[in-house]
Amino acid sequence: MLSLIRRKKESFIIKFVFVVIVLSFVGTIFLVWGQGSDGFGGGKGGYAARVNGTKISLDDYRNAYERVKNMYQQIYGQSIPPEMEKMLGLKKVALDGLIDNLLAMKEAKSLGIKVSKDEVSNSIEAMPMFQRGGKFNFDQYQQVLRSNRMTAKEFEEGQETEVLLKKVHQSVKDKAVVSDADAMAQFKRDNDRLELEYVSYAPADVMGEVKLSDAELNEYLQKNPGEFKTAEKVALSYVLLDPASQVAKTTVSEEEIQAYYQKNIDRWQGKDGILPLAEVREKVKGEAVRQKASKLAYEQAADALYKNIKSGDLGLIAGVLKQKVQETALFAENAPVPAMVGETAVIKKALELKQGELGGPVETAKGIYILKAKERKAAAVPPLAEIRGAVEAKAKSAKAIELAKKKADDAAKQLSTKVAMKTKLTGSFGYSAKGEIPTIGASPEMVEAVFKLSASQAPTAPFKVGSRWYAVRVKSRTETPKAQFESVKEELKKKMLPKKQEDALIEWTKGLREKAKIEINQALIAEK
Repeated sequence: MLSLIRRKKESFIIKFVFVVIVLSFVGTIFLVWGQGSDGFGGGKGGYAARVNGTKISLDDYRNAYERVKNMYQQIYGQSIPPEMEKMLGLKKVALDGLIDNLLAMKEAKSLGIKVSKDEVSNSIEAMPMFQRGGKFNFDQYQQVLRSNRMTAKEFEEGQETEVLLKKVHQSVKDKAVVSDADAMAQFKRDNDRLELEYVSYAPADVMGEVKLSDAELNEYLQKNPGEFKTAEKVALSYVLLDPASQVAKTTVSEEEIQAYYQKNIDRWQGKDGILPLAEVREKVKGEAVRQKASKLAYEQAADALYKNIKSGDLGLIAGVLKQKVQETALFAENAPVPAMVGETAVIKKALELKQGELGGPVETAKGIYILKAKERKAAAVPPLAEIRGAVEAKAKSAKAIELAKKKADDAAKQLSTKVAMKTKLTGSFGYSAKGEIPTIGASPEMVEAVFKLSASQAPTAPFKVGSRWYAVRVKSRTETPKAQFESVKEELKKKMLPKKQEDALIEWTKGLREKAKIEINQALIAEK
């Protein structure tokens, strides 16, 4: 689709498609073309959600989901793989949009907000894809709708929904006000400069202070057994049958050569296309023989196993196959013995067998295995005496983290009560949305907190930056003269208003959700 758009970007049909996409993603707005009451709940095939008793149909949900998915595909310029789709939460985005719209539509009705026919007409006439020479053209309007298989009634009902959503959202935004205090706080963030004094602690700083008793080590081991559990292990006896040993005794007919050639015809590609069988006959025959030999070897191994499996005697099977029994020492899945390195299928099968049980055949690149679990050793947590060093290292690290945090907590309390302490200084810095602080690093949380404070004030809790905790206090604050604020206050309010309005809309929508009874179809959530 993207290449089509690039080739024909002036086409009014493409412009129409883009307008639909763009309008579908303004805030939480999803166009729903007049299905059901209030543009929701129609369609067949069950429901995606119930909102205060009103159903959102699966049809509506699927349509919204496809619009969301298509939009992201336009953004990324390619199909979205399932893992990315899951990461982006596209299904949730689609359903949340429909729920938010339904709540907004109901709220519009309770607020008495309506849309007139003139408002719908005006919104349609203002759309560029319906215009010629800058003016609305009815013939073009009908042509565009026909090209998109949409009736005027469907489009106009959808546009009525869209206009109503915009009106109710705008009514919320219109109530948003940037106060003088809001503007002053922003002005200070933009212009003031701070210098912090701080004390910091990392686990490495206090590791030497950590002393643990045997009781504490045992307690740590009991609370964290998974950190020390040994892996399940198995020792194998096995027979390995090499299919190559069957090749000399294997023959193939002309029909088998022909069949193998046809089944794998793409492998015989030459410069000018598929090579005729006559030119590649010997190669085809050789591969057909090896495949047949492998199949015969597998069948031979399977027959020997199944005829003797009840005996549990691998030596008996080895005699039938004229092979020798090989053995391994105990090994874990993540640390195989040299003979089993790379033999993932064999190891997986081995760990499924009970001690003394036969299993297979398992075919790998090395050949065909028949296995016996000679010995099994279950996963277990060794006693402290055997793993004391490992437990002590882990427990000390955990305790050092706790101790560093406690020291930072204590320091934060002291700094907040203006106690004199030996501290380090950051130097002067301004507000940064990324939270960049000299000598400390990036901590948006800390920056937001300290820029609300005056000189000598301190947060009562420390901040974690990387692996280190920082207790901080404002050493000095350089403020821009208030007279300068007065000169830019109104312009600053104008700049802040759009975000204030968006924040108000988000809070309003959140409030509607909190008051609503929303039931999500659990079967929908379970969809892969």
